[in-house]
Amino acid sequence: MTNIQELITTHPKAEKVLKLAGQVGSELGKQVYVVGGFVRDLFMQNISKEIDLMVVGDGIKFAEALAKQLAVKKIIPFKEFSTAKIPYKKIGIDVAAARIESYNDKSRKPTKVIYTDLEGDLVRRDFTINAMAVDILPESFGELHDPFSGIIDLQAKQITTPLDPDETFGEDPLRMLRAAYFASQLGFEIDKKCYDSIIRQKDRILIVSQERITIELLKILASPKPSTGLVILQETGLLKLIFEEIDAMYGIDQTPEWHHKDIFFHTMQVVDNAAKLTQKMEIRFAALVHDIAKPTTRRVDQKKGYTFHGHDAIGEKILDKVAQRMKLSNNLGAYLKKMTLLHLRPIALAKKGVTDTAIRRLMVAAGDDIDDLMILCRADITTKNAKKVEKYMQNFERVDELMKNVQERDAYRAFQSPVRGHEIMEICDIREGKIVGRIKKAIEDAILDGKIDNDHKKALDYLSQIKDHYIS
Repeated sequence: MTNIQELITTHPKAEKVLKLAGQVGSELGKQVYVVGGFVRDLFMQNISKEIDLMVVGDGIKFAEALAKQLAVKKIIPFKEFSTAKIPYKKIGIDVAAARIESYNDKSRKPTKVIYTDLEGDLVRRDFTINAMAVDILPESFGELHDPFSGIIDLQAKQITTPLDPDETFGEDPLRMLRAAYFASQLGFEIDKKCYDSIIRQKDRILIVSQERITIELLKILASPKPSTGLVILQETGLLKLIFEEIDAMYGIDQTPEWHHKDIFFHTMQVVDNAAKLTQKMEIRFAALVHDIAKPTTRRVDQKKGYTFHGHDAIGEKILDKVAQRMKLSNNLGAYLKKMTLLHLRPIALAKKGVTDTAIRRLMVAAGDDIDDLMILCRADITTKNAKKVEKYMQNFERVDELMKNVQERDAYRAFQSPVRGHEIMEICDIREGKIVGRIKKAIEDAILDGKIDNDHKKALDYLSQIKDHYIS
């Protein structure tokens, strides 16, 4: 048994599929290989979530035959490329015919597909570490094909391209973002020749759809150390083209009370801190954008130095445009706006002192995202002054503890007046309008300020006391 065969046995779900796929290939008289990310992950001893199979011949016909053996009723074919997805529940399976693709200068979509052999297919791939193939036919199961020394680059922790990088990136500019992603995900370095090519060709990223750019950015944020990829984007000039508001932070000074002097590198540290605290990509994204308005709100105060008054509220407004441009989901856009607007509130409480009223108001404003907000605020501490951190964290822990001890925490997460609008209209004998909203807010404020309990009867009693003031 070869070493590769031993590695495959550590991935039992994949092993079953690979051996079955090899048998199907043998029966059809086709060469079949597992390629790309699965092979890379195999050597890095990582478990892949999907299998990429490459067939020398008709990929769709092979996919139909394999799906039948796996008891999958229907495949998802892409006839123009002779590729298919097999919706197998245990592990994702992609099947593709060995092919070479031709592109024009204005699109990353191939204009022509030419079917080829194994090496012809591998040479078109993005990086050498993804340009390896393992034969899975029964008689040659586990045989490695590595024409571009991907194993050597894996060992050297280096990202380089099978072809000249100008050609590889020129064909598909999205690969420039993928280079930053793999550097961030794997902890590898981009080969200097590739790095220089990205700088030369950065403007070609503009032909890539926004949806694909956003997907790669989210993948970088989900990586173990997101700042690695983000700094690469900034240094190569890509960030200015795909997220100019974050690029604008570079070289902008701030008063270093709790932060790096440079806003960009402070933000990178906050993102990395968030990555250590949570796997949740949304929190990491919030860490990236929480200070998005600082470059536009920076002013100089003779006593305080640099100030950024209102950067939380202005940042929320900036994110309206960002979410629309980047085609973020409505939920993600709303989440980022909320976190940016509120990110100073827990910090202000920790510095100035804590009251039950302030805690309640913060919890109502954050709703179900209160725990995420507290993680973001912890990540926002980037000073290297140990005494400052200790003092600050003691106050911060007190804020966190008080929130945990609030008896009605769950009620406050979805808080609104116990007396609803239709009741107010009926009791006050008024129609729907602004007065109803003002009365509801007065009741909510009374509860948050501790004047009355969060109780329907107490709220009705309070309504009786205040209604004449609003109606008159």
